[in-house]
Amino acid sequence: MAPKDRDPKLSGEERALWELVTRDAAPLKKPSKNVSPAPKPKARPAPPPAKRAVRKKAAAMPPVKSPPARPAPTLGHGDIAGVDKRSAERMRRGRMTIDGTLDLHGYTQDRARHALADYLADAQAAGKRCILIVTGKGDITQGGGVIRTQTPRWLNAPENRARVLAFDYAQPKHGGLGAIYVLLRKARP
Repeated sequence: MAPKDRDPKLSGEERALWELVTRDAAPLKKPSKNVSPAPKPKARPAPPPAKRAVRKKAAAMPPVKSPPARPAPTLGHGDIAGVDKRSAERMRRGRMTIDGTLDLHGYTQDRARHALADYLADAQAAGKRCILIVTGKGDITQGGGVIRTQTPRWLNAPENRARVLAFDYAQPKHGGLGAIYVLLRKARP
């Protein structure tokens, strides 16, 4: 090894080891001009005509549709899925502006369910955000009235759940356990 090739950062021991390793090393020879270049890889043979037709048919087919969206999770009183904490807390405390009220007193169960679905659709289309559904308390000794106990189930029905973000019992000033605040999704154009 020539003195000019020596690395000044190497210690004497490292330099001696390097010289021992490189003592028998020889530089690679340049290839002669008579050597032919390496053969190029062969092109893939064209597929038989039947396979071409299959590929054309596959390309002409419409893309596979993605699976349908999963249904929204079932909501319970006070669940806040999809609602920021501040809005949920304002709704819970009765501090949101109530944009509309539906009173279901005196309705039959079937009529109340249809009225609720119609009201939710109309309220959302009108851009209402928070509505109050008055169900009445019913007979407290028997766990409440039918409309009161069924309203959460109706709100979770697929046709209504797509419109509802959250719901919870109302504050006493708005009817307490006999009324429900419902927070609606914004209508999509």
